[in-house]
Order: sequence, then structure tokens, then C-alpha cells
Amino acid sequence: MVDLGCGNTGSVSMALERLGITSELTVDPEVITSADKVLLPGVGAAGYAMDQVRRLGLGDVLRTLDRPALGICLGMQLLFERSEEDEGVETLGIIQGSVRKLGAAPGRPVPHMGWSKLEVFDDSVGLSYGDYVYFAHSFACDDGPASVARAQYGRPVPAVVRKNNWTGAQFHPERSGPVGARFIETWLNS
Repeated sequence: MVDLGCGNTGSVSMALERLGITSELTVDPEVITSADKVLLPGVGAAGYAMDQVRRLGLGDVLRTLDRPALGICLGMQLLFERSEEDEGVETLGIIQGSVRKLGAAPGRPVPHMGWSKLEVFDDSVGLSYGDYVYFAHSFACDDGPASVARAQYGRPVPAVVRKNNWTGAQFHPERSGPVGARFIETWLNS
């Protein structure tokens, strides 16, 4: 598990432990590139997270990673090319597209915090159409070809994206009960 100092590493680690998996928290490029699987969790701001990626010299490590990897919440947003957060931030560029602020509306406050129903286009990620998962975010990537599941929150919000070895979850699988555990377990077995 990559430690950018802005992640939900404790709750993700506990979710893995419930599945019988022990994780290692690291910023060591050699440990990351030799791991069987890599998790990029995140909670916080894109600008700070990308400053950490640059400071730790992890940009190329993450971009060229050939292992199965999972970005969670902000970790998923970092996979895209750019975020509007913090007045505009260049992110990892693994997946084409941008991350934009969610729009508030009556009955739809920002941040989007709570359970939302999924539309799932590829059940190989361990999710089913109609599953509910827990979200906590103010920014979301645009829906596009990498999306394999989404929720609706004033606009389509990709809940899961996938490109090559990378999977991203905008929702928090570690806080989404049995559905989230099924998603993590499916990813671990991929």
C-alpha cells in the first residue's frame, strides 16, 4: 500500500485483514514494483497528493507499474490526467480524462457522502447492477471508456474505472460492507 500521507490506509488495511491479507505500507519504489498487488488509497486534496508523489519520486513508478493496482477515492482520481482541485493539478495521466468538482443542488449536497446505487457494465469487478456502495468525495472524473460502473449524482459519476493493470474505485470499498469486501476480494483474486 502506497503511503502518500493522505490516505485511508488504516481502514483499507483493516478491510484487507478481514480478508486474511496483511499489507505493507511503503513509499519504497523497489517494494512497490516488486509487490504482487499495489494499492493507492487516498483521502484529501489532489495538489497535496501529487506533491507527495513528486517529492517521493513515485510518478514514473506508478505510471509504469505492471502489477495489478487499485486506486481508491483520491487514489482513483490521481490516475487521470488532470484535476480541477487546488486551481488545477496535473495528475498521473494513466487514464485519459479530467476530474471535476461535483455540482451541488437541492437534495444533492457536496461533498457527496453516503450510499449510492450502482449501474455496473462489467460484473467481473465483483459488483452487480443495483449494489449500493459508500461515497465520500467532492470531485469526480468524467464518465468515459474506462468506466465499468457508475452512480448518478447530478451527473454520471464513475464508481469503478479500469485500464490495463489499473482499477480505480471512487467509492470506499473498505466502508461499503459486504459489497465492498466482495469488490476487494475480486480484485485480490484478479
